[in-house]
Amino acid sequence: MLWLRRVFYVLLIASFISFALLHNYSAIQDCHFPSPSPRVPRWTPRFISPQSQAPFRLLAFGDPQLEGDTSIPNVIRDSYRPSKLRLRLSQNRNPIKVLLEAVTDFFQYGILGALYKLRKQADLIGNDYYLAHIYQTLQRQTDPTHVTVLGDLLGSQWIDDTEFERRARRYWKRVFKNGIRVEDEITEEPTMEVLGEDKSWKQRIINIAGNHDIGYAGDLTKARLARFERAFGAPNWEIVFQVPSDRGDPAYLRLIILNSMNLDTPALDGNLQSQTYKSLNDIITRSEAVENRSVGTILLTHIPLHKQEGVCADAPYFSYGSNGHIREQNHLSEHSSRSILEGVFGISGNTRAPYHGLGRKGIIINGHDHEGCDVWHYLPRISSEADASSRQWNASRYEDSFLLTRATTVQKDDQYMPGIREVTLRSMMGEYGGWAYLVSGWVDNKTNEWRFEVSKCSAGVQHIWWAVHILVLATAGIGGFLGISSLLGSSSKPAASVSIPTAHKRVPSITLTPVYEDAISPTSSVPRPPSPFDHFNGNMEMSGGRARRRRSS
Repeated sequence: MLWLRRVFYVLLIASFISFALLHNYSAIQDCHFPSPSPRVPRWTPRFISPQSQAPFRLLAFGDPQLEGDTSIPNVIRDSYRPSKLRLRLSQNRNPIKVLLEAVTDFFQYGILGALYKLRKQADLIGNDYYLAHIYQTLQRQTDPTHVTVLGDLLGSQWIDDTEFERRARRYWKRVFKNGIRVEDEITEEPTMEVLGEDKSWKQRIINIAGNHDIGYAGDLTKARLARFERAFGAPNWEIVFQVPSDRGDPAYLRLIILNSMNLDTPALDGNLQSQTYKSLNDIITRSEAVENRSVGTILLTHIPLHKQEGVCADAPYFSYGSNGHIREQNHLSEHSSRSILEGVFGISGNTRAPYHGLGRKGIIINGHDHEGCDVWHYLPRISSEADASSRQWNASRYEDSFLLTRATTVQKDDQYMPGIREVTLRSMMGEYGGWAYLVSGWVDNKTNEWRFEVSKCSAGVQHIWWAVHILVLATAGIGGFLGISSLLGSSSKPAASVSIPTAHKRVPSITLTPVYEDAISPTSSVPRPPSPFDHFNGNMEMSGGRARRRRSS
């Protein structure tokens, strides 16, 4: 057992180190929200430096896509179907050959299928805890003010209601444990509240509807939308957060949640599409004037805006079903994208328009493209409305956008190309690296305008999570075996003699004279040792304590 103990000690050290690294990966990678004060070290406590953290910190995840029973094979059905089919079609065949084929089918579809089913079930459970590990680690270590999931919460829009409820339960009880649904009282009507006063926002999960949740425009029904709303919250709503300022008037942050699944046509349900259009028009109507730079806007939706091929992994793509409705799309159409960019954010590119056509400060965050993308949507400058018909929205990688901000201008005071940043989140699924995005928003003290910055953090592929936990379980198993073996071994040994300690004072030794058997029993046959008085032959008698010879008569 000595070699097993050595293996156990090695595994124990490896388990401790790997487990600690796994649950502190965000600290090791220096994952943190961008700060308005880059000169202040990120680890500075907020009570020491209040400006070391942005007032708005959004922890964003994309496309967890929880799978369920549709991905697990029916072993009973699949194992016996081939065998029954062979037996049914084998009346005129060799029965031995038929039997061998049936046994082969049962082994292939039954035994191997059962093992595959068990592996798939374990994989689903492990995937839930892997996603939960990402959420809980970043929630604990980065201190967000808000949390959102950008659509495709579940893996299929075609599942029945029972399976939908089962996956929704896993979503809330396992993946985003302790997270809560945004209450209807908040989403029914546009509301305003002071940012930071309601601490419950840290536990609320802002859920965005995705195609795997409610379907594309061609298969979005009232029933699918209703069950999503019951489980995860409203698909269209907005809220305004007031941010107090020490410099005077407060700033405002507008958070918009938009269902983009039926913005494009043709749609299956025209009434549902009309409701989405009304929500979008209300959002545009309630927008502040573009000159009001104290208002920032964050748009959360699922489908990315239109962009030309080559900018991101997904190129523009639409497909239609047999009924002519949209069956699948990678981006929004150019028309829908333009409605958002020019309507919600007020970007015109016209130098004679309010605030030189630059539009409102803001950022767009979405999902859908699992590879992720970070782009800058921009408009060329125009000097009059007559040139508006010839302008086209373009997009480029965000890291190249600094070249556009200093492109050719019409007037000297127009320093920037009008545009806005769109961040498409890389999926948090294990095969894509378990990504999360940290979005910060604050008012810049120099420009007195809102500024938004984004950082991202990866937990690594799911195999790392599996390897660490298998290592921990193996170590625990070996440790338990050694512990039980030690207990069983100690119980089988004889009881050891117990010595009673004596006083420190030395006890004199006593020599004991042996007592012979004949002294106890004269009739004993045991021989008596010789005595020095034997030569008197019994003629001695005791008198006055001295022996004398007996006289013969």
